[in-house]
Amino acid sequence: MVLSLVTVAALVTGCGVSVIEGTAVPVIVDPSEVGGLPTSTGPSGPREGAPDAQRTVINTDGSDIDVLSVNALADIEDYWQTTYPQIFGGSFTPAQELLSWDAFDRRSPQFCGEDTAGFPNAGFCVTDQSIGWDRGALFPELIDAFGPMAVVVVLAHEYGHSVQYQSGLINRDTPGIVAEQQADCFAGAFIRHVAQDRAERFTINTTDGLSSVLETIVSVRDATPGDPTLIHGSAFERVTATQMGFINGSRICTSIDMPEIETRRATLPRYFGVDDDGEFPVTRDSLEMFTRTFSTVLGLDPAPTVDFSGAELNCTDAQTTHPVSYCPSTDTIGVDVAALAAHGVPLQTNDLVPRIVRGDFGAYILFLSRMVLAQQNRQGRPVQGASIALRTACLSGVATAAISPERNPGTEVLLSPGDLDEAVSGLLDNGLAAADVDGNTVLSGFTRVEAFRIGVLQDQFACTSRYN
Repeated sequence: MVLSLVTVAALVTGCGVSVIEGTAVPVIVDPSEVGGLPTSTGPSGPREGAPDAQRTVINTDGSDIDVLSVNALADIEDYWQTTYPQIFGGSFTPAQELLSWDAFDRRSPQFCGEDTAGFPNAGFCVTDQSIGWDRGALFPELIDAFGPMAVVVVLAHEYGHSVQYQSGLINRDTPGIVAEQQADCFAGAFIRHVAQDRAERFTINTTDGLSSVLETIVSVRDATPGDPTLIHGSAFERVTATQMGFINGSRICTSIDMPEIETRRATLPRYFGVDDDGEFPVTRDSLEMFTRTFSTVLGLDPAPTVDFSGAELNCTDAQTTHPVSYCPSTDTIGVDVAALAAHGVPLQTNDLVPRIVRGDFGAYILFLSRMVLAQQNRQGRPVQGASIALRTACLSGVATAAISPERNPGTEVLLSPGDLDEAVSGLLDNGLAAADVDGNTVLSGFTRVEAFRIGVLQDQFACTSRYN
């Protein structure tokens, strides 16, 4: 989030965010489902009692991590043995070699012609059709941060590259971002296979288990989407591709190309300005600017009253939510500025994979969600219930996209590269931005992120139609 030097301009007319004409009516979403599957709790990770797969692994130490990795690869191969002929025709060929290394060990062997000492990574090698992984640094940290399914989704992504090359879907001239987004999509499709209880050795629930998969994807994002040397995509882009695969299956992944990615990127910011890290500290003054901007975006005239003395409003028709709340009967937003600001302080960490992406917009999105409730309340819409919680997240996405500098450079505050990543990470970690007026939200972080993402990429009509 950055401050614009241009006077705020009206972004909408009438009583809300503008609607794109001709948009098809989306299906109404059942908030009790996750990508069309039932909301589930329970174990996520290796299936109890399942037999270990037997594969030769070069340089293995026989560790639990290598056993986990081989079991994951076996289930991924089983998936592609069935799925590959359905999409591409012909037969699927498993990876020719598997290699494990320890990035802390200077004696570790080469992978794809490169030294692996000091190389905390996993990858697919086109040259010899091999898949390799670091058992010493990367995988232990992923497991510690997100659980064993983090290793599974990373290897499913790498196997996606194998599928791309053997099918001819890509070649060496394919833009890197296309290859990576397709692989994220394929990984999402495999994770759905696991969630449908079809994998022999792994299981995953659609609440915290699926959230951990998305948190893994977020942790290995490109921090600066416009940097041509970074080809994986922002967290928002990577989560979008993963959700595409999970919701629609592997076939849709073949439709990801540069025009499709550019359509998704559209007017979203990709570059930081000179000496600009995109951070705009949360203060009373910044929240007042924020209120003015989003009152215009949301068609709130006059703006709702903001009480900066705290979140507790003694409201008669809504519960207090911390650190920011909305009271429908008085049309007032209450905010504990210091507590809200804590949600927007960037994390300083030396972790190889950060557990959460935090910055200013992680706080501002919470405040925005309460303003969206004010908009819905004024329009006579209900502000309680699971569908309303998701509609709030979706409409917050619409409003967020509306302050992109490429779309509306005249707003008093502007969206920065990284803001969407902070919002996605916050939605996985803290559900308030996808909560109703009483703070109630859905259990699945996947579903919360999906609602916000639809708002960013589509429009108000999509939100009110889907989450009704």
